[in-house]
Amino acid sequence: MKLSSLLLHQLFLFISLLFPGFFPLVQSSYHDYSDALSKSILFFEGQRSGFLPQDQRIGWRANSGLSDGWMYNTDLTGGYYDAGDNVKFGFPMAFTTTMLAWSVIDFGDLMPPNELRNALVAIRWSTDYLLKTVSQPNRIFVQVGDPNLDHNCWERPEDMDTARTVYAVDAPNPASEVAGETAAALAASSMAFRSVDPAYAETLLRNAVQVFKFADNFRGAYSDNSNIRDGACPFYCDFSGYQDELLWGAAWLRRASQDNSYLSYIENNGKTLGADDNINEFGWDNKHAGLNVLVSKEVLEGNMYSLQSYKASADSFMCTLIPDSSSSHIEYTPGGLIYKPGGSNLQHATTISFLLLVYANYLDRTSQTVNCGNVMFAPVSLRMQAKKQVDYILGDNPMGLSYMVGYSNYFPQRIHHRGSSLPSVKDHPEFIACKEGSIYFNSTNPNPNILVGAIVGGPGEDDAYGDDRADFRKTEPTTYINAPFVGVLAYFAANPNPS
Repeated sequence: MKLSSLLLHQLFLFISLLFPGFFPLVQSSYHDYSDALSKSILFFEGQRSGFLPQDQRIGWRANSGLSDGWMYNTDLTGGYYDAGDNVKFGFPMAFTTTMLAWSVIDFGDLMPPNELRNALVAIRWSTDYLLKTVSQPNRIFVQVGDPNLDHNCWERPEDMDTARTVYAVDAPNPASEVAGETAAALAASSMAFRSVDPAYAETLLRNAVQVFKFADNFRGAYSDNSNIRDGACPFYCDFSGYQDELLWGAAWLRRASQDNSYLSYIENNGKTLGADDNINEFGWDNKHAGLNVLVSKEVLEGNMYSLQSYKASADSFMCTLIPDSSSSHIEYTPGGLIYKPGGSNLQHATTISFLLLVYANYLDRTSQTVNCGNVMFAPVSLRMQAKKQVDYILGDNPMGLSYMVGYSNYFPQRIHHRGSSLPSVKDHPEFIACKEGSIYFNSTNPNPNILVGAIVGGPGEDDAYGDDRADFRKTEPTTYINAPFVGVLAYFAANPNPS
């Protein structure tokens, strides 16, 4: 690249930051959704913990966390680091897995065969670990790694020497949200694997049934346990209550098994477990909007009118997303990005885009529309809303920046991610201790290792983004930002101009 063009782009970004409305929204006439899909899946290989396989494609990573579980004399190797740190948090990992599996269930037939295979590999890397976490009767392992000690270091996962504390919940102590989400993840994944590995799918479903019993029989939040609270909070506390995960887990078990007992559960427990509460949220903590969309499939395609209240909530949620709807009240940035306060904002854009596309498909198959007061919206309206979010993330935004690392020519260079920002063990085999990594954290140089496919937290409510490693709310990627985007990109790779 010529220096002059780089300087021009940096000047453009600088003026955009100072005056967000100075330039019109950058519009791209073309996005390579297939390339973005490949990269969104590849990202997960950079988050792997454990023994890495020979076909590992992100070459700057190496084995890590090989003694995980030793405190309980059990094997807890594998799984994913949630973000830019080196901790394995079970709650968001299970949600990540559920969303990867749902991506394959609803959009896998649109994926090229090699990418479908890669997506299944990404799911299995997590489900193999999740199976280990529920392998002992009446116990669930919810976390590995002390986040307070880990976050005090800037250290490669391969060099980790902080305490690999294992956090376990034993019955009758509760862990309903983690167990419920793990049940959802295993049940959804059983559907993803059913046609390619039926024996593994059966193992997943059998374990999903058992862990859901743990969630339902011993009700309560895992972060209410005194031995868990200091490790889980404030990072992945259960802020929205555990009740939604019980309904969510049951809904996935119903879809995976077609067992009527789970249908009865979501029919009979909706009111008592707050199915009508906080219906406009969806993410690692709050499952309500996703639950309502998932259950609506039975109403729309199976005429299961006893579940009509879930569909009514799904319709209501969709109406809040469409600007032309009289009930629209979701916040957008001036550039058109869905915005919710709290940081790591792109997690909302990717999960909501996913639900828009899934619901549009359910409506389409039954020739139905969304009724928003006195206006009816066809499925294409939902798809166009999702496309605006996707294109914004990929570069159609006031910054002219792709928020997916490695996609297009302009993307974040200084993401908040230990492995990406420190020299790789291949280039620098010598040990880098806890505080020795600080010089790399504080450096203004671009990260030496490109975490291809990572979607960062994203811009603020004014569309501004500073490429600052210390600003973790904007520059840190997470697995649960990427997971729903896999399904979204699979749809647009096959349908770049939705109808």
